[in-house]
Amino acid sequence: MIPSRSPVSPREQQEADPRRWKALTVCLVAGFMTLLDVSIVNVALPSIRAGLDAPQSDLQWVVSGYALTFGLVLVPAGRFGDMHGRRNAFVFGVALFTLASAAAGIAANSTWLVVARLVQGVAGGVINPQVSGLIQQLFRGAERGRAFGMLGATIGVSTAIGPLLGGLLIHLGGGHDGWRLVFYVNVPIGILAVVLAYRYIGGRAPRGRSRASMDPVGVLLLAAGVVLVLLPLVEGQEWQGPGRWLLVPAGLAVIAVFAGWERRYGRRREPVVDLSLFRRRSYALGALLAALYFAGFTAIFFVLTLYLQNGLGYSPLEAGLATTPFAAGSAVTSMLGGRIVTRLGRPLVVAGLLLVAVALAVTVLAVRLVPGEHVAWATAVPLLLAGLGSGLVISPNQTLTLSEVPVARAGSAGGVLQTGQRMGAALGIAVIGAVFFAGVASSHGDHAAAFRHALLVTIAFVLAALTVALADVTAARRASRRTARRTGTRR
Repeated sequence: MIPSRSPVSPREQQEADPRRWKALTVCLVAGFMTLLDVSIVNVALPSIRAGLDAPQSDLQWVVSGYALTFGLVLVPAGRFGDMHGRRNAFVFGVALFTLASAAAGIAANSTWLVVARLVQGVAGGVINPQVSGLIQQLFRGAERGRAFGMLGATIGVSTAIGPLLGGLLIHLGGGHDGWRLVFYVNVPIGILAVVLAYRYIGGRAPRGRSRASMDPVGVLLLAAGVVLVLLPLVEGQEWQGPGRWLLVPAGLAVIAVFAGWERRYGRRREPVVDLSLFRRRSYALGALLAALYFAGFTAIFFVLTLYLQNGLGYSPLEAGLATTPFAAGSAVTSMLGGRIVTRLGRPLVVAGLLLVAVALAVTVLAVRLVPGEHVAWATAVPLLLAGLGSGLVISPNQTLTLSEVPVARAGSAGGVLQTGQRMGAALGIAVIGAVFFAGVASSHGDHAAAFRHALLVTIAFVLAALTVALADVTAARRASRRTARRTGTRR
């Protein structure tokens, strides 16, 4: 689908908040901080184990607990921001995230750290739908594409650069307590973000929506469904046996009940999720594409870090440096993609997905042909190309997916989109991680072969996302031809 350029009228230009770009900067800094904590902790786990004598089960919850609570609150938090004002929700989330980061940094034992990470995840889930909602609220036309391009760059860079920044902080702080800096670094950033949010982000709540219901039954049903689906995925390495996978169909059944409740509730009042959004092809296919792409995209850094540190003995800093080419490429094309997506539409996403798939295939070949000690150099160029492709996927897809969403529902719609991304990421890490660990075990420690097999599964997820993108392009062209025939015009 190629969206219209939606030119901004003179009246809208006059009403546009003159502080909008400064407000966006504050939002992106906070969003970067929360998304960084998804990946930065991975390289800190050995240091946490040494510093707190933490058992493996607690280390798993340090990572998975954050992802679980993050995904759990995205939709209700987006709904709350739509109703009561996004600045209020944003400031609350940043303040809570800052306090939880400080608590994690001073943790005296692993249980304390796990609880702090759970609270961090809740705070991150409150912040992120406000960011996409504020972009919808503050920007129009081509400016919105540019703003989403900056958000896409933030998502891509934060995910890819997390291992590098984590490794650098651990190197500076020492192997025993260096992990504490991973959390302390958030404190001054969070304090600054709160102060600047009050200065630059408007605080007015939408008219007539502050009295709307939060749809508590819908919120509880959605939360239960998300927990049941995510829990066996994020705990895949700790829970043994096939029984845990029964939670996934149970969760999907609860989500089906949630959908039925929302249809019924929507006849009388405004539901927490407006299911009519999924009748819009741009939203439905864009959300599915995002979930599939995040399943592959997020897992790349998970298995790459495991391969380099466990298989080749790289330090956390060296493993982080190996992901830098992807981050650099993603930053460049995310900005470009945001500027040109209103002209090119979904075909731009198709081109990005093709580049990612080809670049990851070249990465598989490089790992096979180049000796282990030189693998970081051999994968630098293909990872750079994969990053360039990724930048043409994340922010353009987010712009297209939310392009037809009413501003009044931007927070909850963005929350649903990001919940799908979190579920996709958890699914990808569970499936691709399982392939990697099974490969290591079956090959008696051949981490290179295990990494190659894991990357092949990653490519499969990317190709699945490509199939969805091509379906949207095809459907848009058919709709365009039908419109042309009805109006008697030629396109």
